[in-house]
Amino acid sequence: MSFYNEIQAYNWDKISEQIYSKTAVDVELALSKEKLTIADFQALVSPAAAPYLKQMVQKSMQLTQKRFGKTIQMFIPLYISNSCSNNCVYCGFNHENDFERTILTIEEVVKEAEEIKKQKFEHILLVTGEDSRTCGADYIQKVMEALKDKFALISIEVQPLKTEEYKTLAAHGLNTVYVYQETYNEANYKKYHTAGMKSNYQHRIETPDRIGQAGVHKIGLGCLLGLEDWRVDSCFTALHLEYLERTYWQTKYSISFPRLRPHAGSFEPNFKTSQKDLVQLIAAYRLFREQVELSLSTREEPKFRDNMLKLGATSYSAGSKTNPGGYGQEQESLEQFSVHDDRSPAEIAQMVQENGYEVVWKDWGSFMQ
Repeated sequence: MSFYNEIQAYNWDKISEQIYSKTAVDVELALSKEKLTIADFQALVSPAAAPYLKQMVQKSMQLTQKRFGKTIQMFIPLYISNSCSNNCVYCGFNHENDFERTILTIEEVVKEAEEIKKQKFEHILLVTGEDSRTCGADYIQKVMEALKDKFALISIEVQPLKTEEYKTLAAHGLNTVYVYQETYNEANYKKYHTAGMKSNYQHRIETPDRIGQAGVHKIGLGCLLGLEDWRVDSCFTALHLEYLERTYWQTKYSISFPRLRPHAGSFEPNFKTSQKDLVQLIAAYRLFREQVELSLSTREEPKFRDNMLKLGATSYSAGSKTNPGGYGQEQESLEQFSVHDDRSPAEIAQMVQENGYEVVWKDWGSFMQ
């Protein structure tokens, strides 16, 4: 069994109909509960919940402070390769984009890491394009070996791997794997992912199962906001989260909210997701799952990230460069996307502290006793 098998019981159009048929009564019922169902989550992301956004945000803030305290965990992505074998129409790393590709050597990775360490980071996220031939598990393991004494937490966002490969990386200190389905709309999935292994919907959606089977500490989920209706895609993400919590109950989980940003290519979002929509979505997730970590990246503008500090987000990236060699070597290599919040880590940390929150550079440890 896998989530792919379970998701066959659900129909995209039917879920959409359920969401858009929710009423104020359904929203009020969801707001009155301590433990929410998928039906309650549907109510909270529905148009009917818009008039209740203030109540949702207030409850989200209370639950977040109850579970995580007034803390924000900081992390930074280190892009070690932009080589990719997939054709994803929305991504700068698209195999069809005619750019020279960069794969950092171990020495170059270490140089990048040394620049990152100067900014206090203890949690690093290794990111690659999806190219198993040049940036497979062996390469990732070598990079981790070179960095393991420099960082307390190492996470990855790379191509889907085999269960045994995840097990091996976990044995070498891998903490978290982030893998985004992009969209759960199987009927339309292929038109966004036209070639490469990522075009295989079932293989992609079963990746968190392989991660869970490997015993990795934490799994990060999310859909790419802008491909399909955010309300429906997020409902399927919530179903995925619920399944994983039930099946791999010892694993921790996080949700990210990537919105489409400018990139090398001409693809424009099919479905706009406004900042107000994103506030509603983040609050809905917090009410749905009090314990889940919610991550907000530098895709979002500074003012919005400042405001979301108190409303439910718990993890922030800062100082992000989305191209290999972007830190220590300042290489002019291909970016995955353009960042929106280009403030330095020190500036983000100052903003967090000025809002009465504490910056966590390593993990939640001392705050969760």
